[in-house]
Amino acid sequence: MSLDTRLMELLVCPVTKGPLEYDRVRQELRSRSARLAYPIRDGIPVLLENEARTLSDEELER
Repeated sequence: MSLDTRLMELLVCPVTKGPLEYDRVRQELRSRSARLAYPIRDGIPVLLENEARTLSDEELER
């Protein structure tokens, strides 16, 4: 499953208002500036800070 390109252009991190990167393998949207990864469930991005996981330093280097 992939996200619509137009949708990705509109979505921003709810914390920083910065860009999000799509991780197809983990099915999540990543905000490097907030160091958070938001899950995608049933094709719907869950852009809630309390649902996000914190990105490790290793993940940010990729």
